[in-house]
Amino acid sequence: MRAPDRRSMISATVARLPASGIRRFFDLVGSMEGGISLGIGEPDFVTPQHIRDAAIASIRAGQTKYTSNYGIYPLREAIGRHLEARYGLRYDPSDEILVTVGVSEAVDLALRATLNGGDEVILADPSYVAYVPGIVLAGAVPIPVPTRDTDAHRLLPSAVAKRVTPRTRALFLGFPNNPSGAVLEPADIEGLAKIAREHDLIVYSDEIYDRLVYGTAHHSIAALPGMKERTVYLGGFSKSYAMTGWRVGYACAPAEVIEQMMKIHQYTVMCVPTAAQYAAVEALANGEPDVREMVAEYDRRRRFMWKRFNDMGLACFEPRGAFYCFPNIQSTGLGSEEFATRLLEEEKVVVVPGNAFGEHGEGHVRACYATSMREIEQACDRIERFVRRARA
Repeated sequence: MRAPDRRSMISATVARLPASGIRRFFDLVGSMEGGISLGIGEPDFVTPQHIRDAAIASIRAGQTKYTSNYGIYPLREAIGRHLEARYGLRYDPSDEILVTVGVSEAVDLALRATLNGGDEVILADPSYVAYVPGIVLAGAVPIPVPTRDTDAHRLLPSAVAKRVTPRTRALFLGFPNNPSGAVLEPADIEGLAKIAREHDLIVYSDEIYDRLVYGTAHHSIAALPGMKERTVYLGGFSKSYAMTGWRVGYACAPAEVIEQMMKIHQYTVMCVPTAAQYAAVEALANGEPDVREMVAEYDRRRRFMWKRFNDMGLACFEPRGAFYCFPNIQSTGLGSEEFATRLLEEEKVVVVPGNAFGEHGEGHVRACYATSMREIEQACDRIERFVRRARA
């Protein structure tokens, strides 16, 4: 008698998710001698010493136990003061702020706590690689809206309005944008807020790069009239304070939303590591000079890389936020995957194919300038040499 076929141990939903296109290229360069990575979105700065010292002091003081699921109260208070000072947003630290394992967990919790099966979520394409998988894992349906070079990759309200249906539940904003470096103008934010109010939409606003803007100001949609009560504000410490490995993020939202997010957080990770939370308190208390110093250096690198791409004939709109350039590489006749693969093989430089961030990222690559100017200069020389050969 024939034995029954063994059922797969793998979830069909998870099996359909692609692996991160960022990590694939990052892992390849790790063992390559002489390689230069413009791939991973991580500050090249070390966490400032006074922030490290605060974590060490908390350990020496014996603060090594579980914290509240919501996070230590001093950190929630500090986050509340920070957002009020910057955007006029007032969140109650007792029940409207949740400290998470990086903003990545905050994104996941927000989606799972608020979406039901079949809900549609509108978002920009291209966007950060985790957004679409997070929506799918929450049982919802991503509705990508193309952004374009000609509009500096802003998410235009007119384009969003055309994609709203009776099944639309939410709008996901990730600005300043990864991968493009795009920022939204005040009129964009006001138009998107109007759509959200008219159609009773939730807004997830990932503002992890809010401090990394150049020649402009960042505006939070949550600060507009009637928006705080329908927005889940997502932030963190990784980018602005060079704290990627500490894994501290946060979510701010109405208490009923935070409570549901906390339940998932409670059953999965319990709490953020205690020492990392005390480091984050110090970052908010005394880290402003460090942020300004790093932003000034990023701006210097940004202007250099942006000019070099345009000078070598790779059309690149001016990125005004985050730490990425998003040049259009179609003039080489290569697709995003082939360009990135051959550049790595022939010149030992890592960039990320634009289509890793969505269908409409095709024809672009993402290059991160959160590395030393010396390496950026060398990488741009190698890219220019590669581009000349590709066009020959």
